[in-house]
Amino acid sequence: MKETEAVNKPVEKNSEIIVHITMKLSDGSAADSTKVNNKPAKIIMGDESISLAFEDHLLGMKAGENKEFMLTAVDAFGESNPDNIHYMDINKFSSDAPAKVGNIITFSQPGGELPGMIKDVSGTSVTVDFNHPLAGQDVTFVIDLIEVL
Repeated sequence: MKETEAVNKPVEKNSEIIVHITMKLSDGSAADSTKVNNKPAKIIMGDESISLAFEDHLLGMKAGENKEFMLTAVDAFGESNPDNIHYMDINKFSSDAPAKVGNIITFSQPGGELPGMIKDVSGTSVTVDFNHPLAGQDVTFVIDLIEVL
Protein backbone atom coordinates (compact mmCIF):
# COMPACT_ATOMS: atom_id res chain seq x y z
CA MET A 1 0.00 0.00 0.00
CA LYS A 2 1.32 3.45 -0.88
CA GLU A 3 1.88 5.91 1.94
CA THR A 4 -0.77 8.31 0.59
CA GLU A 5 -3.31 5.48 0.60
CA ALA A 6 -2.63 4.80 4.29
CA VAL A 7 -3.19 8.47 5.17
CA ASN A 8 -6.51 8.52 3.31
CA LYS A 9 -7.68 5.13 4.58
CA PRO A 10 -11.25 5.46 5.95
CA VAL A 11 -12.42 4.00 9.25
CA GLU A 12 -14.01 0.59 8.65
CA LYS A 13 -15.81 -1.93 10.88
CA ASN A 14 -12.52 -3.62 11.91
CA SER A 15 -10.22 -0.56 12.03
CA GLU A 16 -8.00 0.45 14.91
CA ILE A 17 -7.92 4.22 15.30
CA ILE A 18 -6.28 6.91 17.41
CA VAL A 19 -8.60 9.77 18.36
CA HIS A 20 -8.98 12.70 20.69
CA ILE A 21 -12.42 12.62 22.29
CA THR A 22 -14.09 15.56 24.01
CA MET A 23 -17.41 14.96 25.77
CA LYS A 24 -19.89 17.74 26.43
CA LEU A 25 -23.06 17.67 28.51
CA SER A 26 -26.43 18.98 27.31
CA ASP A 27 -25.69 22.38 28.92
CA GLY A 28 -22.55 22.67 26.74
CA SER A 29 -20.08 22.18 29.59
CA ALA A 30 -17.11 19.89 28.96
CA ALA A 31 -17.36 16.62 30.88
CA ASP A 32 -13.99 15.18 29.86
CA SER A 33 -11.41 15.31 27.09
CA THR A 34 -8.37 13.29 26.12
CA LYS A 35 -6.80 16.61 25.12
CA VAL A 36 -6.44 17.67 28.77
CA ASN A 37 -3.45 15.37 29.26
CA ASN A 38 -2.70 15.08 25.53
CA LYS A 39 -3.31 11.32 25.68
CA PRO A 40 -5.42 10.28 22.68
CA ALA A 41 -7.54 7.15 22.90
CA LYS A 42 -7.12 3.99 20.86
CA ILE A 43 -10.39 2.52 19.65
CA ILE A 44 -10.69 -0.96 18.18
CA MET A 45 -13.81 -0.93 16.07
CA GLY A 46 -16.08 -3.93 16.65
CA ASP A 47 -14.65 -4.95 20.04
CA GLU A 48 -17.87 -3.84 21.80
CA SER A 49 -16.02 -1.36 24.06
CA ILE A 50 -18.16 1.43 22.58
CA SER A 51 -21.75 1.41 21.37
CA LEU A 52 -22.66 0.59 17.79
CA ALA A 53 -24.25 4.03 17.51
CA PHE A 54 -20.89 5.60 18.45
CA GLU A 55 -19.05 3.39 15.95
CA ASP A 56 -21.53 4.29 13.19
CA HIS A 57 -20.51 7.95 13.52
CA LEU A 58 -16.83 7.04 13.06
CA LEU A 59 -17.25 4.88 9.96
CA GLY A 60 -15.86 6.56 6.84
CA MET A 61 -13.87 9.22 8.72
CA LYS A 62 -10.26 9.75 7.66
CA ALA A 63 -7.16 10.94 9.54
CA GLY A 64 -7.25 14.68 10.15
CA GLU A 65 -11.06 14.90 10.12
CA ASN A 66 -13.19 16.18 12.99
CA LYS A 67 -16.78 15.34 13.79
CA GLU A 68 -19.31 16.35 16.43
CA PHE A 69 -22.40 14.31 17.24
CA MET A 70 -24.83 13.77 20.10
CA LEU A 71 -25.83 10.39 21.51
CA THR A 72 -28.76 9.81 23.78
CA ALA A 73 -28.02 8.27 27.17
CA VAL A 74 -28.80 4.72 26.04
CA ASP A 75 -26.18 4.91 23.24
CA ALA A 76 -23.62 6.97 25.20
CA PHE A 77 -23.02 5.51 28.69
CA GLY A 78 -26.37 3.79 29.18
CA GLU A 79 -29.24 4.61 31.46
CA SER A 80 -28.67 4.79 35.18
CA ASN A 81 -29.31 1.30 36.60
CA PRO A 82 -30.86 1.24 40.09
CA ASP A 83 -29.20 -2.16 40.67
CA ASN A 84 -25.84 -0.33 40.60
CA ILE A 85 -26.73 1.76 43.65
CA HIS A 86 -25.63 0.14 46.90
CA TYR A 87 -25.98 0.98 50.58
CA MET A 88 -22.93 0.41 52.76
CA ASP A 89 -22.09 0.80 56.42
CA ILE A 90 -20.06 3.91 57.18
CA ASN A 91 -17.53 1.70 59.03
CA LYS A 92 -16.35 0.40 55.63
CA PHE A 93 -14.82 3.83 54.95
CA SER A 94 -11.60 5.32 56.33
CA SER A 95 -9.87 8.67 56.70
CA ASP A 96 -7.99 7.87 53.46
CA ALA A 97 -11.29 7.26 51.66
CA PRO A 98 -13.95 9.15 53.62
CA ALA A 99 -17.69 8.76 53.08
CA LYS A 100 -18.23 12.31 51.82
CA VAL A 101 -20.89 13.17 49.22
CA GLY A 102 -19.26 13.63 45.81
CA ASN A 103 -16.18 11.53 46.55
CA ILE A 104 -15.33 8.81 44.06
CA ILE A 105 -13.86 5.80 45.82
CA THR A 106 -12.42 2.70 44.19
CA PHE A 107 -13.62 -0.55 45.73
CA SER A 108 -11.80 -3.85 45.29
CA GLN A 109 -13.90 -6.79 44.23
CA PRO A 110 -13.41 -10.11 42.44
CA GLY A 111 -12.23 -9.36 38.93
CA GLY A 112 -10.73 -5.96 39.68
CA GLU A 113 -11.57 -2.56 41.02
CA LEU A 114 -14.78 -0.58 40.62
CA PRO A 115 -15.19 3.15 41.22
CA GLY A 116 -18.30 4.35 43.01
CA MET A 117 -19.54 7.85 43.79
CA ILE A 118 -20.82 8.70 47.27
CA LYS A 119 -24.33 10.05 46.71
CA ASP A 120 -25.64 10.30 50.28
CA VAL A 121 -24.58 9.82 53.89
CA SER A 122 -27.39 9.33 56.38
CA GLY A 123 -26.42 8.22 59.87
CA THR A 124 -24.36 5.06 59.42
CA SER A 125 -25.71 4.35 55.89
CA VAL A 126 -23.73 5.45 52.85
CA THR A 127 -25.30 5.42 49.37
CA VAL A 128 -22.76 4.52 46.67
CA ASP A 129 -23.58 4.79 42.96
CA PHE A 130 -21.56 2.41 40.77
CA ASN A 131 -23.14 3.64 37.51
CA HIS A 132 -20.84 5.49 35.11
CA PRO A 133 -20.88 9.18 36.13
CA LEU A 134 -22.40 10.09 32.74
CA ALA A 135 -25.03 7.31 32.79
CA GLY A 136 -28.50 8.64 32.13
CA GLN A 137 -27.25 11.72 30.28
CA ASP A 138 -27.22 12.66 26.62
CA VAL A 139 -23.64 13.39 25.59
CA THR A 140 -22.16 15.33 22.68
CA PHE A 141 -18.89 13.89 21.41
CA VAL A 142 -16.27 15.84 19.50
CA ILE A 143 -13.94 13.46 17.66
CA ASP A 144 -10.56 14.46 16.19
CA LEU A 145 -9.33 11.49 14.18
CA ILE A 146 -5.55 11.39 14.38
CA GLU A 147 -4.72 8.11 12.70
CA VAL A 148 -6.25 4.99 11.17
CA LEU A 149 -3.80 2.21 11.99
